Amino acid sequence: MNTSKFVKEKRKKLKLSQTELAMRVHVGLRFIRELEQGKKTLRMDKVNQVLNFLGYELGPVESSKEDS
Repeated sequence: MNTSKFVKEKRKKLKLSQTELAMRVHVGLRFIRELEQGKKTLRMDKVNQVLNFLGYELGPVESSKEDS
């Protein structure tokens, strides 16, 4: 599962709108939208802010040949 789908599913499980998540995490609504839409270039510190709110964090993961 990719990060965008993961965040969207966790947000919905918490019954939060994108706006509510943005306000609680102190990031912009545009950032949440771009994150959930799978934008390729996002600031890792902000992604970690969102993930930390959800109880997770970014970390190195071995990629498969399909990811290349």
